Amino acid sequence: MNPETCVMLSGKAAMGRKVSDFAFETFNPAQGGFEDHSLNEYLQKGHWVVIFFYPADFTFVCPTELADLADQRKKFQELGVEVISVSTDTKFAHMAWQRSEKFLEDVKFQMAADGTGCISRYFGVYDEASGTAYRGTFIISPDGTLVSAEVNLNNVGRNVDELIRKLEANVHLAKNPEQACPARWKPGQRTLRPSEEIVGKVWGALKL
Repeated sequence: MNPETCVMLSGKAAMGRKVSDFAFETFNPAQGGFEDHSLNEYLQKGHWVVIFFYPADFTFVCPTELADLADQRKKFQELGVEVISVSTDTKFAHMAWQRSEKFLEDVKFQMAADGTGCISRYFGVYDEASGTAYRGTFIISPDGTLVSAEVNLNNVGRNVDELIRKLEANVHLAKNPEQACPARWKPGQRTLRPSEEIVGKVWGALKL
């Protein structure tokens, strides 16, 4: 863990607010080595960022989740999204796990090490009792705003299809800020334009 990270991260991440920059060490499976990165490095390239916390390497539900992310690599690229998985394991543990677990053989995204728990604490997912992170998923827009958060207890895996749906909706709304996406919205479907004309008449606005 970069020793500057805890200094950089004061307070807590908040929905609709800018996320503080932070540095982190990773194992990069695509290159087979260790690297140093920061959140702003990705935002300055105009990317959306998904921070994907999970409890620990060499566990049970976790590899199925990371494999699910890896299966959607092409879709993330199409949407301009950088995925960063995070746990409190070391970068060395990430390397050993990725190389030994068959579920992870297609993982190419950065695997960040949060050994001090500073990043996990900042996002509100750190479990002090176990020293690990809950299953937290956070979407950060290219301007650094936190636009989505999901946190699960450790025995329930997440659905990456729903993550993709939320990303597609947020990408659409970034281009069309006057609109709103209803439940289960997918690209090509009708959106809402909030106004006094459709108060109490949302059904009609969507069915016309």
